Amino acid sequence: MAKRDYYDILGIDKNATAAEVKKAYRKMALKHHPDKNPDDKEAETKFKEAAEAYEVLSNADKKARYDQFGHQAFDGNGGFSGGNMNMDDIFSQFGDIFGGGFGGGGGFSGFGGGFGGQQRRVKGSNLRIRVKLTLEEIANGVEKKVKVRRKVQAKGTTYKTCSMCHGSGQVTRITNTILGRMQTASTCTTCGGAGQMIDKKPDDADGHGLIIKEETVAIKIPAGVVDGMQLKVSGKGNEAPGNGISGDLLVAIEEEKHDKLQREGDNLHYDLYISLPDAVLGTSKEIDTVTGKVRIKVDAGVQSGKILRLRGKGIPSINGYGKGDLLVHVNVWTPKTLNKQQKDFFESMVEDEHFEPKPESSDKSFFEKVKDMFS
Repeated sequence: MAKRDYYDILGIDKNATAAEVKKAYRKMALKHHPDKNPDDKEAETKFKEAAEAYEVLSNADKKARYDQFGHQAFDGNGGFSGGNMNMDDIFSQFGDIFGGGFGGGGGFSGFGGGFGGQQRRVKGSNLRIRVKLTLEEIANGVEKKVKVRRKVQAKGTTYKTCSMCHGSGQVTRITNTILGRMQTASTCTTCGGAGQMIDKKPDDADGHGLIIKEETVAIKIPAGVVDGMQLKVSGKGNEAPGNGISGDLLVAIEEEKHDKLQREGDNLHYDLYISLPDAVLGTSKEIDTVTGKVRIKVDAGVQSGKILRLRGKGIPSINGYGKGDLLVHVNVWTPKTLNKQQKDFFESMVEDEHFEPKPESSDKSFFEKVKDMFS
């Protein structure tokens, strides 16, 4: 099933300010909050959709990628997994924008407190890696297996309820003011908001009961990614103590330079050099593409600078809008040295009208060719 547009979910347009995005999300989340709509699966789905839309549109970098590439900029391993997140995940990330309405543990005091008594779940830290891809891998999509050193809970580690916050992850303070008694809540400094403390741990574990373990992670990279794009593998970052949520693995794409092809957006460029006899008589040449070699025909009388367009032989659009083209630039190679026989031949052709430049109206100028490339 196709995902809904993030702007439609929040009921805003693409020019909405950060404040308008935040306001729209708060309105949708309040409307569809599970405490207000108990046992309503549709409301829960809309609540998660709003969280997913806000996670992207509230981040300037992610918003720019979404505006350019749509959902495919985040799909698969590169996407926000809002539809698969539980309520604790969402509350831990976005609960603060509701002020006193939502506590750090995700409770909503106005509608029965269905989540108010739940323990806050701390999220582990994210990990970042860089993956190099060839142009062929980018064009076809690829699954990469990488080794990641991540923190995981050590076997034999046990936890107990924090004696300071009694498992809530927060410490509540009541202050008397001229306006009456004010209640504030802050993260428990004893357990760091986890609601749990180390009970027992192996000697090789750190103070949080974690050890470093090397793990092989499979990353599915969609076709059409661009250099510098960042994908996300949910849950493959460092684990958190106790019943916390694992962080994410952030994958930065690095495009390796191709020895014969140059990329420009979804289009590719190839420089084809041919001899003067081939230009005069015509020829066929085998050239490289991202899907293998192909043979192309070069017509007799071809002019240097001619661009041959091979449609659909470029890079697939990350947004699913077809493929780019392969632009073959024909360059007629002029020899720098000649033997006497060759020199005599060309000298005899100097006065021959066949060798006089006679550009036709269909022969485009250099600037027209450049314009065509960018159109």
